[in-house]
Amino acid sequence: MSSTRLLFFSAGEPSGDVHAAGLIAALKRREPGVEITGFGGPKMEAAGARLLSDMTRLAVMWFGRAAGNYFRFKRLLREAERFFSENSVEAVVLVDYPGFNWHIARAAKKHGIPVFYFMPPQVWAWAQWRTKKMRALVDLTLCPLDFEESWFSRHGINAKFIGHPFFEENRKKAVDQAFLESFFNKMTGKPILTLLPGSRMQEIAKNLDDMLRCVARVRERVPCVQPVFAAFSDEHAERIAERIAELTTERPVDPVDPLYPEVSIPVYVDRTAELIRAADCCLAVSGSVSLELLACNKPTVIYYRVGAIPFFIQRFFRRARYITLVNLLAADRAARAKKTAAAPSATAVVPGTFCEKENPDDGFLFDDALGIIPAHPTPQDQDGMLFPEFLTADDKSRQAADHLIEWLTKPESLAQRKRELAALLEAVDTVPHSLDVAAESILSLAAPFRQEGQC
Repeated sequence: MSSTRLLFFSAGEPSGDVHAAGLIAALKRREPGVEITGFGGPKMEAAGARLLSDMTRLAVMWFGRAAGNYFRFKRLLREAERFFSENSVEAVVLVDYPGFNWHIARAAKKHGIPVFYFMPPQVWAWAQWRTKKMRALVDLTLCPLDFEESWFSRHGINAKFIGHPFFEENRKKAVDQAFLESFFNKMTGKPILTLLPGSRMQEIAKNLDDMLRCVARVRERVPCVQPVFAAFSDEHAERIAERIAELTTERPVDPVDPLYPEVSIPVYVDRTAELIRAADCCLAVSGSVSLELLACNKPTVIYYRVGAIPFFIQRFFRRARYITLVNLLAADRAARAKKTAAAPSATAVVPGTFCEKENPDDGFLFDDALGIIPAHPTPQDQDGMLFPEFLTADDKSRQAADHLIEWLTKPESLAQRKRELAALLEAVDTVPHSLDVAAESILSLAAPFRQEGQC
């Protein structure tokens, strides 16, 4: 048996590529000779992984788009199975992307390879029926959120809270100060509204027009505001610039729809960190970027438009009261505070739930007996949102703009939201070296399998 330790990674999303790269770096700090092979993206490759395929190019969501890549996924799965057969793989590390990664996990288990889920899917929010699958296929779930450890454990899944790598990555992230200085010189004191349209092309296609409508409505009240787009890639930037150009060309003499931009909106690539820090406030497509926005203390409106059919379906499966991690974390803290303040009792009722729960912490966030989620947040739900959020099949740009206008026109409102975000960050950023904790967990648990000759 070779003395070299070999791990297989599978990450399919751009954000997963970033987190996996950080974990790979932590693994190599502990064991410089460890070899990493698998599916991922350019960040993983730069961290020292040997890629069998760049999965981030196939990042998809919703069944229709996934079905279109069915044969590609089948080919990749066969490639992984062949790799497991021909190599002594010590552990498989999955990073989010459950649709494909469940198949990788099943293939790994056939070969007796331990499976770790780093950044696990949020089955507590969307797919609680998958707990049986996780129990069978995953040896250890590495949880970035503290309430996840107790939730997974109660469902019979071996879980460990490691802290969220986003906070660690944000602390280490290099920010181009020269760019920021040049940027501020160009903007000449204007309030900055940073627009974050998502990391997938289909997210841009669904949300871009609504984001532009929102910008137009904000400018009606705050004419001096300067919007800027932070694009994930050159391809995304081209699509955004093309759409802005199309709308500028199509502008009618007396537009009724405020979609048509009346101000130049620069589009930057690979400047997300800088543009978040430059912003007075932000408008973002829902995603893990919300944690970076929390870490940078930026009041943000979260927006996510989907088709009518996916919107209808998700109401039957979603069990989380909010779609944004920041709001879930805030709700979790609020529930814990209420539990601490309340008199001890066998059963507690937490405001915001539809039924009694033995664990108030869970009941406030998600509820197995919740039934159909309301089509739109209730006033009570809105009160719990540090980041106002809109998951919608309709145009909600006016409502989104109202929050941005309030922050841009009322300094006291903006300052209050920043204080609330700072307090939440202090409460949740409690593990300073989450990637090292994850790396140690993987290496220590994989070692017994290696010694027993099972890999």
